[in-house]
Amino acid sequence: MKRVVITGLGALSPLGNDVTTFGQNLFAGKSGAGPITRFDATLFKTRFACELKDFNAADHLDKGDIRRTDPFTQYALVAADQAVKDSGLDFSKMDPFATGVIWGSGNGGMATFEDQVKEYAIGNFNPRFSPFFCPKIIVNIAAGLISMKYGLMGINYATVSACATSNTAIMDAFNYIRWGKAKVMITGGSEAPVTEASIGGFSSMKALSTRNDDPTAASRPFDVNRDGFVMGEGAGALVLEEYEHAKQRGATIYAELAGAAMTADAYHMTATHPEGLGAFMGMKFALEDAGLNVEDVDYLNAHATSTPVGDLSETAAIYKLFNGQPNLSVSATKSMTGHLLGGAGAIEAIAAILSIRESKVPPTINLTDIDPAIPASLDIVKGQTIEKNVDVAMSNTFGFGGHNGIVVFKKFA
Repeated sequence: MKRVVITGLGALSPLGNDVTTFGQNLFAGKSGAGPITRFDATLFKTRFACELKDFNAADHLDKGDIRRTDPFTQYALVAADQAVKDSGLDFSKMDPFATGVIWGSGNGGMATFEDQVKEYAIGNFNPRFSPFFCPKIIVNIAAGLISMKYGLMGINYATVSACATSNTAIMDAFNYIRWGKAKVMITGGSEAPVTEASIGGFSSMKALSTRNDDPTAASRPFDVNRDGFVMGEGAGALVLEEYEHAKQRGATIYAELAGAAMTADAYHMTATHPEGLGAFMGMKFALEDAGLNVEDVDYLNAHATSTPVGDLSETAAIYKLFNGQPNLSVSATKSMTGHLLGGAGAIEAIAAILSIRESKVPPTINLTDIDPAIPASLDIVKGQTIEKNVDVAMSNTFGFGGHNGIVVFKKFA
């Protein structure tokens, strides 16, 4: 099996439109939440979200690209471009069939779909749809357009596993490289779900926080007063590279991707397994895949969306697997970024990698009173970032349908 390293990162997030700004605000404990600006949310139960700030697609893409793409694809193209530039790769000097893209999105072109259907209805059902309607909404288009931009002719497809989507993409890209099927893969995920139907749909499920009077304090994982998640948007991109290839060209290596695993809860359409069985086994398998033990993990970026049920099942799984390991620090960065759905795993993978690089563990903000049902022995970092050597970081993601995706990074040596 080939070793796989991370040589490029790109981020568009509610905490910043590049990796540096994202990291600074992440470790500063900033919230990305605020009133919704994408549409008039006056009549909605939830009127806030974690939107991108000061992002203008025209600053990065030409008019034709913008006209032909949904925001989720625009986010993907921008984040991927950051990661490619960061990696220093020159694809013109590489075998195009040894390079590829695996990119994920849970929903694809929601904004485009809603806009076109509304135009259809308002226009007395006159079927005048855009010729770009279908390619704009399909989930795989982001992977396709990234490959076209750089001439990458190898493995190319999209993953969809709800909120585990990005980790699924990262895991698949990881496997293709270590199996010797590719030298370089661009991977990650993007989502643009701050739309009327998306906010309305999740709100009707009572999944979203309704703390409209204080949006920045609304995402509060593990807190006894949590009342749902806060919608987020953006993209995270990683360049994965076969180690010997990266070494030969003198690449900067952020970290090593050591292991990954997926399981299914096989329990409920939207709820996690009450005992966290799927999460427990997913974490266990990921560590086995990495050749690591529970005592090796220094930091765990929890899925922890701030829902009453989900946080409890995850912490039960963590407690069962790690059994009170004193070295493990846990935090939930969705307290700051909100929940990027299919893009969550990519942004949180970057957070985990930065924790290794910076020797810091980001905080869980808004955590005032830990739910008494959460095992007291878990070291949940709250309030402020802590300084800590992080050799191994794990990142959890769980999605509707019972999908569990876990990735494990370690300090490169």
